Amino acid sequence: MKVHELQEARANAVVAMRALSDLADTEKRDLTNDEDKKFATLKTEISDLDKKIGRATTLAEAERRSPGEPVSNGDRHFETECRSYSLVRAMAAQAGLDVDAGREREISRELARRSGRSPEGIFAPTQVFHIEQRVMTPSAGGVGITPVDPRPEAYIDILRAAIVIRKLGATVLSDLVGNVEIGRLATSATVGWVADNSALTPSDQVHEKVTLTPKHAGGIVEFSRNMLLQSSPDIEQLVRRDFAQVLAAAIDSAAINGGGSNMPVGILATSGIGDVPGGANGLAPSYANLSALIASVATANALGANMAFLTNSKVAAKLRTTLKSTTDTSSNFIITERDTLLGYPLAETNLVPSNLVKGTSGTTCSALIFGNFSDLLLGYWSELDILTNPFESAAFSKGNVQVRAMSTVDVALRHPQSFAATKDLLTT
Repeated sequence: MKVHELQEARANAVVAMRALSDLADTEKRDLTNDEDKKFATLKTEISDLDKKIGRATTLAEAERRSPGEPVSNGDRHFETECRSYSLVRAMAAQAGLDVDAGREREISRELARRSGRSPEGIFAPTQVFHIEQRVMTPSAGGVGITPVDPRPEAYIDILRAAIVIRKLGATVLSDLVGNVEIGRLATSATVGWVADNSALTPSDQVHEKVTLTPKHAGGIVEFSRNMLLQSSPDIEQLVRRDFAQVLAAAIDSAAINGGGSNMPVGILATSGIGDVPGGANGLAPSYANLSALIASVATANALGANMAFLTNSKVAAKLRTTLKSTTDTSSNFIITERDTLLGYPLAETNLVPSNLVKGTSGTTCSALIFGNFSDLLLGYWSELDILTNPFESAAFSKGNVQVRAMSTVDVALRHPQSFAATKDLLTT
């Protein structure tokens, strides 16, 4: 059973115990023999549930700490069936085309049962997506790939920003229902030394909550009738990859920059992360600046297993030509090895902003982030919800169909102090 199911069963048992006790109190009597036996049975049941909750919580926490791995409660057979799901068949069936989409409908019904909500169109499992691969995108007019010789392996994709957040070790929470509140100890108890026969000074713990609430991301794409009628595995992969890349880029951008209307609050917009400014009007990145980022996290006791730097290609290029010291005569540049910075992994993506403005100069600046990325939570409420509309006027006149894809996610930091950022680096 899931943790929340065990907790619900425990709560029901407590309510039943309370009802027995309240009834006896109201009637100003002790429990009858039968009531006493039932009370004892409920007490034993609660004790057993407490043990199960403890085990389930420990397992769930261990799974959440696995870098970039979703917390999954699905059976292996269902996982296998999900990987055979066809987005093309699902969309074609919704468009009224003559295709066999039995598997897709069954999987959608199972996903609806697990999530507790019905799709507006048809649910598509996230297992069908291969986030890290390069992908194709249908052109703006919905022009499809004809069955003459598609050659998808040679298709020229648009240039896209790299997807990095899950690779850096973000913790993924899946199959969420309702708002999620995760308890966090903000202030610990204090300990002091006292003389013999002297009283200790009492202290209180302060508890907070990290909250995840559903946020919706989606887009509308137009596909040609030819594309949806094709059953080629190559076409299926092209469609999958495009949806995967677009969705992943939106989530990565929110995790890094979020904070706008209806968006999750990302790292750079989270109050309480370490702030390591360069200068009043920005400053070129330096060895001292990078060291200060590490020190900010270390001073907060937030160093962990998945520490890494994250920035854009402009900052990375600047660091490859920046000496560790202004007096260095041996060409010891700050970045000397790919994907490494001061002994920590370095990820580059142009989703990290390079259009920030600092001070009165009006010069645009870039951001550089350092942190423990396992403390970045990615919460998923729904699988991808796909709704096909073959009747949109512009698409209908061409025999095409519009497809709307939406997913519900949120982002939060376990501890803001696990991250530090410089938001005013000059790269020119």
